[in-house]
Amino acid sequence: QVQLVESGGGLVQAGGSLRLSCAASRSIFGLNAMGWYRQAPGKQRELVAITFSGGVANYADSVKGRFTISRDNTLNTVYLQMNSLKPEDTAVYYCNLQVLGNNKPSYWGQGTQVTVSS
Repeated sequence: QVQLVESGGGLVQAGGSLRLSCAASRSIFGLNAMGWYRQAPGKQRELVAITFSGGVANYADSVKGRFTISRDNTLNTVYLQMNSLKPEDTAVYYCNLQVLGNNKPSYWGQGTQVTVSS
């Protein structure tokens, strides 16, 4: 079992920045993907950014050029640097770890609130 602990959410004005962190409780062996998802009130959870153990990263179109995902495998931690925040970025942000392969587990963090005021 792996626990994911997120931190770094909060309240920020539009145009500001926040950095989210997600630490896994232990090292993850094998191919995996760590990503950030978000869910706004009344909306479905959506992928924000994802990074694979080989180093490839993908982003939702809505955050390209503003958000950067990175990972430190020595610390079992993934980060999301969020710049030029907009009110529509307001959501609960969740960290996810997906071990790649058939019938491999997926883990979720508890979520951290990000609120962007206009």
